[in-house]
Amino acid sequence: MRTALLRPAEPVHRHDVPLRPAAVAMAWLGVGIPHEALAVPGVALAPHDALVAVEMSTICGSDIHTVQGRRHAPTPLVLGHESVGRIIAIGDEGVRGADGAELHIGDRVIWSVTVSCGHCDRCVAGLTQKCRDLAKYGHARIEPRWELTGSFAGHVHLRAGTTIVRVPEALPAAALAPVSCATATAWAGIVRGAALRGRGRPDPSPVTGEDAAVLACERVLVFGAGLVGLTAAVIAAELGGHVRIADPDPARRAFAERFGLAAVGPDDVVEEGADLVIEASGRAVAAALDAVDVGGAVVLLGSVFPTDPVPLDAERIVRGLIAVAGVHNYTGAELHAAAAFMAGRGRAHPFAEAVGVVHPLAALDAALVQAAAPGAPLRIGLTPR
Repeated sequence: MRTALLRPAEPVHRHDVPLRPAAVAMAWLGVGIPHEALAVPGVALAPHDALVAVEMSTICGSDIHTVQGRRHAPTPLVLGHESVGRIIAIGDEGVRGADGAELHIGDRVIWSVTVSCGHCDRCVAGLTQKCRDLAKYGHARIEPRWELTGSFAGHVHLRAGTTIVRVPEALPAAALAPVSCATATAWAGIVRGAALRGRGRPDPSPVTGEDAAVLACERVLVFGAGLVGLTAAVIAAELGGHVRIADPDPARRAFAERFGLAAVGPDDVVEEGADLVIEASGRAVAAALDAVDVGGAVVLLGSVFPTDPVPLDAERIVRGLIAVAGVHNYTGAELHAAAAFMAGRGRAHPFAEAVGVVHPLAALDAALVQAAAPGAPLRIGLTPR
């Protein structure tokens, strides 16, 4: 086990937190190299930072792409960005959650994949996930005073500029951990799609009384029954849409049906038959563009890895008044809303069962192999304890 040495104390604005026993993070060193355990005996929290003890993390597709060498990443690196944990230390000046309320030691939380400055032109424009000075959990190189950069670890050092959301004690960790990636991305995609269709902004809280469903009567087609696509389909259905979800994998279609969704094979999709199309697989962009009806919208969520270029029939898009948008990650407000959805309407669905197996953190390499294998569950969990 490699040890990260404690460094001399910083000025008083940093809060030094010794850890006994030392925190353990699994450092990725490159393609084909086993992860190496890194011992971190302490952290130095800047103002508005927080230290979280990880309860559970889940393996996302981007983690698999990284270890396979399909996406560039700096090394050494602590992977992992889908997590739930508990605050165990807070830097000077305190930490506030996404709802503006002060957070406290002992709070159970999830957090954004991104760290944003909040004042650059992109942040001011609402594109906080594309901040000019962006950092990302599970994607950033280990550096001095920020060794605990990802959630494949026992602890994560949350920096100022991270959106943190307090979550209910009653919800299972397996349902909460993916909220900071899959659920929030799906919510962001539905928000964008609803806006493109002129339907307003979805409300994550349960619809009661005379509240109208944002996607009522909309024909929604989702390509890809991975966790992002599955979640987007469930959200769209809860918002009143007539939803179909397409995937070539019979097991994934069967799992989607357990959420009350109409699941079909890609060959069963009728062209030009949907008002809103969500492409969440990254492999069906052409089919998604073919499937949208006149005046409809296509939201691309899954194209986050290199693929062959897709031919674009610009004339059909122009004459069909079709809107096409890409959504990558999410804003802090969308994470907050996604967590509210999971704590509200999401409770009616078996999201926790998407985590098919849970491994100890020390078995990370074996867990990654299993997650990349054909027929793997939608998510594999990791627990440090």
